[in-house]
Amino acid sequence: MTGLKDLPGVGPKTVEKLEDAGYAEMMSLATASSGIIAAVADVGEGTAAKIINAARDALDMGFENGLKALERRKLVKKITTGSKTLDNLLGGGLETQAITECYGAFGSSKTQIAHQIAVNVQVPEKEGGLGGSVLFIDTENTFRPERIQQMSEAMGMDTKKVLEHIYIARAYNSDHQMILAEKAKDIMKEKNIKLVIVDSLMAHFRSDYVGRGTLSDRQQKLNRHMHELQKLGDTYNAAIYVTNQVMSKPNVLFGDPTEAIGGHIVGHTSTFRIYLRKSRQNLRVAKLVDSPHLPEGEAIFCVTSEGIKDQ
Repeated sequence: MTGLKDLPGVGPKTVEKLEDAGYAEMMSLATASSGIIAAVADVGEGTAAKIINAARDALDMGFENGLKALERRKLVKKITTGSKTLDNLLGGGLETQAITECYGAFGSSKTQIAHQIAVNVQVPEKEGGLGGSVLFIDTENTFRPERIQQMSEAMGMDTKKVLEHIYIARAYNSDHQMILAEKAKDIMKEKNIKLVIVDSLMAHFRSDYVGRGTLSDRQQKLNRHMHELQKLGDTYNAAIYVTNQVMSKPNVLFGDPTEAIGGHIVGHTSTFRIYLRKSRQNLRVAKLVDSPHLPEGEAIFCVTSEGIKDQ
């Protein structure tokens, strides 16, 4: 593939500025806005637009037929959840180049899955991982290295090495959360990041924007944040896993009144949506609510001291 230095009209100093700003990948440059590129590369917007168009031409970002799309889908990888039944529900595990959203009430094991896949992604492909590292954006102080130790020891892994390959950042508000996602591209390739976790997605957006008058601003920022996460997945062939909170709909008289928060923005941008709920003892039920190609269904899995397992 053509490198940045081979793009017409892009000199060595401009390439250096682009790479320093995190635009070392052709895809990240091709999907950027001219205003941002003009600012980071210190060029005019017209020149920035030409650079972006050159990157798009190099990537051949036009239309393609269905056979080429099918061929491109072969690049998608899967990360095991630790449970075969849950993997089967997801078509083989957590997909790269996709956002998988798990929502449910407190104690439904959203964060347990986050910890488990943070360990599993580090094993080789033949064992259900990707041999990669993890980026963990923690918004509710839920990351526990002790839990990683338990899970990795159960799998016979070196716990110190596993923890060394998990990069955690604590987000203190929604703006900070968005900045962390935007800056993630700075280390995605360098650290071989194959999984990005946001636990939880909506906690800060929910507390920072209170009342109907702020809803429009919140949804616009949330939309930008979700698309930034999707771009990370597409550019670096990484899986994106987000957890979400729930609320109860008072107008539902029959059935489960629980629904995910975040509205249509989260619903439409998430590739896979899974509703988690508690069952008896340590069992959990996962329901696949939405997927581009998989049928709705349910899977029962178990949460043990060793991690996520089949019942």
